[in-house]
Amino acid sequence: MSKELAAQPPVKPLVLGKMGAAYGIRGWLKVFSSTEAAESIFDYQPWFIQRAGKWQQVELESWRHHNQDLIIKVKGIDDRDAATQLTNCEITVDSAQLPELNDGDYYWKDLMGCQVVNVDGYEMGKVIDMMETGSNDVLVVKANLKDAFGVKERLIPFLDEQVIKKVDLATGVIEVDWDPGF
Repeated sequence: MSKELAAQPPVKPLVLGKMGAAYGIRGWLKVFSSTEAAESIFDYQPWFIQRAGKWQQVELESWRHHNQDLIIKVKGIDDRDAATQLTNCEITVDSAQLPELNDGDYYWKDLMGCQVVNVDGYEMGKVIDMMETGSNDVLVVKANLKDAFGVKERLIPFLDEQVIKKVDLATGVIEVDWDPGF
């Protein structure tokens, strides 16, 4: 892949993490990963950050574990002051880099904004977030303004076939077998 092609900003940006505080005096930074396995963030390259409304490519020189943290060394960042300028920058990649999933598997990003309707046709609201509970993921659904049950938010377990009856990403609708009073 040519350097020129690799430097293209993401068409469909996806935030995979965030740069944290400077670490030490030689330009290292802590990094916070949003990927399932923290080290997986390094599988997706190139990274981009947005500064002053413009995309900027970030090239890693090195990374390693330090205690419970991951730390990175960015090419061209050689002192603490320069590293501090990157603190709180979101690490973004093009979502086209993500691997294809098997049928029935979904990226959380694809479920965000989907309308949730129960099997009786009741519109329960839109997915605004996802939670990982250990045993299963949970849809966080913001209820419609004039919800008949007075609910503002619903937590619906993402249990395929048991609760989740159908996911149609093309139309943005998730059909669930769930009581709207919950």
